[in-house]
Amino acid sequence: MSKILIIAEHLNGKLNASTAKCVTAARSMGGAIDILVLAADPAAVAGEAARLDGVSRVLVCANAAFADAMAAVYAPTVVAAAAGYSHVLGPSTTFGKDLMPRVAALLGEAQVSDIMKVVDAYTFERPIYAGNAIITVSAPAARKLIATVRTASFAAAASSGNAPVETASLPVDVPAHTRFVELKAGAQDRPDLQTASRVVSGGRALGSAEAFDIIYNLADKLGAGVGASRAAVDAGYVASDLQVGQTGKIIAPDLYVAVGISGAIQHLTGIKDAGTIIAINKDGEAPIFEIADFGLVGDLFKLVPELTEAL
Repeated sequence: MSKILIIAEHLNGKLNASTAKCVTAARSMGGAIDILVLAADPAAVAGEAARLDGVSRVLVCANAAFADAMAAVYAPTVVAAAAGYSHVLGPSTTFGKDLMPRVAALLGEAQVSDIMKVVDAYTFERPIYAGNAIITVSAPAARKLIATVRTASFAAAASSGNAPVETASLPVDVPAHTRFVELKAGAQDRPDLQTASRVVSGGRALGSAEAFDIIYNLADKLGAGVGASRAAVDAGYVASDLQVGQTGKIIAPDLYVAVGISGAIQHLTGIKDAGTIIAINKDGEAPIFEIADFGLVGDLFKLVPELTEAL
């Protein structure tokens, strides 16, 4: 039977929804599921993790070195905690993509990245070629499995459980070559991009950072998070933490509105699991219309304000 360890992602004393989605994936693999919380003060995060359905127990390791989620600090502790587990999982988010490859390397194991469907405990489906194809991969059952979970492909586990919280005595190794400098994140009152049920994104066709105001206005009317294409980020219209796509954030909102986005494959990879996709673009032949549920062809500077006003 599988014994699975999930590494909790958290920030400012709150558990990230990505952890609950990892639990859903883990439940499809069968076996006991433990969550490891590494933090300077893990109490609040551990309490949230303990309520997730399907979790057998929550392990906590408190240390001032874990105040900031640095992969170089986390990885040796995770490796020590991994002893006795058949699977070690993390979310396929910025946090997980940074941490889990280090864990795999220290353990001398290969990693299965971006699991989007669980066939059995050692067989999975994952996207390749920027999401143009889905491949089924099998990992050897005799080896420890290190994997990241594509959180957009799984629903979050419910919070009606009551798992025990235990203190884990684990080594903490703070490397001399890595230090925390600062965390920069765009402050906004809108819903978080990765957890929002509605998202409005803008592309290079907006033409400037100032023009992005029409995206913000529409998002505010919808109560939506705001995203952007890689082209818009590269052009400096918005900060990189709003980027949606293969090299940005992979999301699965109920409603996704793409404004002035042509539909490059790297962007489509990030929204393939969205419920309903609406595209607004002046080019009726843009690739985005091939996957959109609804499309408006026309001048976005006319259509978006009209839509915002109508709402």
